Amino acid sequence: MFFDIIFNPKIISRIKNKAYLKYGGSMGTRIEHDLIGDKEISNEFYYGVQTARAKENFQISGTTLKIYPDFIKAFAQVKKAAATANAKLGLLDNTLKDYICKACDEVYSGKYDEHFVVDMFQGGAGTSTNMNANEVIANVALELMGKRKGDYEHCHPNNHINLSQSTNDAYPTAIHITLYNKIKKLMGTYDLLSNAFNRKAEEFKDVIKMGRTQLQDAVPMTLGQEFKGFADSVHDDIEYLKLAQRACLEVNMGATAIGTGINSHPLYTKEVETALRDITGNPYHVSKNLIKATPDQSAYLGVSSALKMSATKIAKICNDLRLLSSGPRDGIHEINLPAMQPGSSIMPGKVNPVIPEVVGQVCYYIIGQDTCVVLAAEAGQLQLNVFEPVAAYTLFKSLDMLTNALKTLALLCVDGITANKEECREYVLKSIGLVTALNPYIGYANSTAIAKEALDKNLKVGDLAVEKGLLTREQVERIIEPESLIAPREKIKFEK
Repeated sequence: MFFDIIFNPKIISRIKNKAYLKYGGSMGTRIEHDLIGDKEISNEFYYGVQTARAKENFQISGTTLKIYPDFIKAFAQVKKAAATANAKLGLLDNTLKDYICKACDEVYSGKYDEHFVVDMFQGGAGTSTNMNANEVIANVALELMGKRKGDYEHCHPNNHINLSQSTNDAYPTAIHITLYNKIKKLMGTYDLLSNAFNRKAEEFKDVIKMGRTQLQDAVPMTLGQEFKGFADSVHDDIEYLKLAQRACLEVNMGATAIGTGINSHPLYTKEVETALRDITGNPYHVSKNLIKATPDQSAYLGVSSALKMSATKIAKICNDLRLLSSGPRDGIHEINLPAMQPGSSIMPGKVNPVIPEVVGQVCYYIIGQDTCVVLAAEAGQLQLNVFEPVAAYTLFKSLDMLTNALKTLALLCVDGITANKEECREYVLKSIGLVTALNPYIGYANSTAIAKEALDKNLKVGDLAVEKGLLTREQVERIIEPESLIAPREKIKFEK
């Protein structure tokens, strides 16, 4: 019976199939080897042994590379540019180059995002991320060649995909590309928000209201002027973002380990720069000093600084919208924000300014994250900054959140704002701030006395000026006509 089992064709087939699956079949597992030793990898995965170790070692944030497909696309472009340059220099067989480039295109398409499993927080200055890309691209290329995953003698993650590179130049270059593209997307939402405020500025151009300083009545203006200020403030930030984006165009491809270019061809930097420009369509250029560029964090600091500045301004605008809409009965209530949802589980009828609130929270997050980027930049030592992973994660998250927040603010809040025109005008007419307009005609001392009495007795400053014989009714009406107080004007000359 023993021999019947051993020589049973079905049993033999199962044993052979199991061995095939274990050591390189299209399903099952394969054995891969690295410095640490052998490791069994499921054949359903396109990543290899180094990625598998990183997946086990860095279970930190729960945010893996696949959460940022733009980053994966950037890596695909970097690796394609490297393969193109290497082939042109005779370092890579043209047939193999074609398979690698095709694999990079496949990865760029998003088809293999699920196989980028390394946590964004990692030690090793991004080596695990770089190897995740190298291994996936190598195994995709092998599959295109009709080979099995892990048959690295035909296409190796280090020898071929990483040829003429180091993590220390490929990784930051991919970050720069990702930042450039995310800033471009963000700037589109700045245009969206600025245009929304501009439309409201035109709609509210004839709505007279009271301006305020130190939360106290100041002088008249129009609601349109206020919203035009919001629009231009938002639009100005685009210029700062452009400067930050421009810094991302400088990359350190060809630096390899520390900037000396060890293990790369003398003409590699020139060729990879050309390839990177052709593949991305953007004018990336290799730094003139790769020793400087490799540990340099200027681009990250520039992006973070621009985001912090803009977030501070956006948060201020959101707070202004909340103040102007406060009430509705016992607040300023000069504008109405769109009602998006019920505001209380206990107070019937209450509606909260939820959109400015959530955008404000995003801004506070970004302001705080700037400190993280600064500390990460400062903490790098000598020829490399090992803390780039946290800087990349922080900036990617901040850029994505701000992009979503500004779009939300424009579409779900600003577009639906309406003005309480009569309430705005009534604030102007009863405000003691109008006394500022009387000052050139009756003097500072008289104006101060009138302002104090008007406030104490709840009277209008114009009525008091007439009552005290300082001005006639006709003169007062001409001086404090709200529409004439919203721009510079010459002093009115009255006949004596």
